[in-house]
Amino acid sequence: MNDSSNFFSFSRLVHFWNRFTTGSTNRRIFGATLMVGFFTLLVKVASLSKELVVAYLFGTGDTLDAFLIAYLVPSFVVLIIAGAFKPAVVPTYIQVRDQESPEAAQELLSDLLFITLALLVAMTALLAAIGPYLLTLLGSGFNEQKTIISQNLLWILLPLVILGGLQTIYSSILNAGESFAVAAYSPAVVPIASILILVLLAPNLGIYSLAIGFLVGFALQVLILALCLKKRKISLKPKWTGMNPAVRQVIDQYLPMAAGAFLISSNFLVDQSMAAMLGSGSVAALSYSNKVTATLLGVGAMALGTAVLPYYSKMVAKQDWDGIHHTLKTYRWKVLQVAIPVTLLLFFLSEPLIRILFERGAFTEADTVLVGWTQAMYVLQIPFYVLNILAVRLVSSLKYNKLLLYGNMISLPLNIILNYLLMKVMGIAGIALSTSLVYAVSFVFLSVGLQRKLNSLRPA
Repeated sequence: MNDSSNFFSFSRLVHFWNRFTTGSTNRRIFGATLMVGFFTLLVKVASLSKELVVAYLFGTGDTLDAFLIAYLVPSFVVLIIAGAFKPAVVPTYIQVRDQESPEAAQELLSDLLFITLALLVAMTALLAAIGPYLLTLLGSGFNEQKTIISQNLLWILLPLVILGGLQTIYSSILNAGESFAVAAYSPAVVPIASILILVLLAPNLGIYSLAIGFLVGFALQVLILALCLKKRKISLKPKWTGMNPAVRQVIDQYLPMAAGAFLISSNFLVDQSMAAMLGSGSVAALSYSNKVTATLLGVGAMALGTAVLPYYSKMVAKQDWDGIHHTLKTYRWKVLQVAIPVTLLLFFLSEPLIRILFERGAFTEADTVLVGWTQAMYVLQIPFYVLNILAVRLVSSLKYNKLLLYGNMISLPLNIILNYLLMKVMGIAGIALSTSLVYAVSFVFLSVGLQRKLNSLRPA
């Protein structure tokens, strides 16, 4: 009787969920956001668990500084080449699939895989050649031993350029088919693998075990995504069939997106390298101080951004400008209702939260005070970051990516200037505050540019 009753209750819950998340575009976006957000939360919990292990083992020591600077190099390249893939490709892929045929969309994907893989392999080879010189520049405050450790770590991490690029491509194609679950939960493999390898190998290999864990985790994630796409009968074989209008359209959108990704990723690169000038442990402290904020933004903002992109793209394809305006206005208001109270709460409880999360093992009370204050400056970005995600996804759907390029051209020099001025007064907390201020300026710029674009598209 109990089993039948439980099954009946579960069936009713599934029926209610299916009814609630179908129908209007806003409901479908909301349903997709909840799904992505739920799985992303699981991923972030796994990632935060990994950070607790890292904090216990390495604290804010020199070896973690060395790892973070080494990891910065391949992750920066992935963000530039593959990070621009999703917003540049998904709208065109959906357009070709819906207006032409699934076969035409498959041909487009094969062409794009060929181009992107060629870029990823070329960049991996380039980094192998110039990586040591980059690390010397980025870690300008490092001593000789710390620089050598960072260079050794880079050799281990170089394959992440290709693995990270494939992960982005595969998850983008799944999202284009409104298949959000696997792409959302598969990143959990990376921190889980890292924790297991840290536990097994850290006593003997130290910080090198963290690099190996990342490598194994990314490889497993790519395998999971590839198997999921294969199950959906999507071929992942790179094949160049020649330049055609769809490929040309993607390239036209990709180039400004890649340039924009370079500029916005440079902000993070600048932050880390300027933190390296402030003394031992500063890079690690800056990294810890952004963990909670990044976790929340990953669950909320990225889930919303992932869910909204396909629906924006469909509305743009139908030229439903009123629907776009209504969706944008609705979600901006919802974002502010949630983000402002969360920001205030985290600002005032920042230090106690860091104490609960990290203060054990090699992570000291002095580390807690420094990281807590820096985190309080980071959380101020939350409302602006989420609003920016909504704007960026709509800009990409409109194929108006040059607006993002112009915005990033403003953000990078502004970030450098604010970092320099604020770090003199506040240390690494000044770098965090600079990030929040840059996101606020970026939101104003994108909002004005987007409104002008929408006004020009509406019929007179």
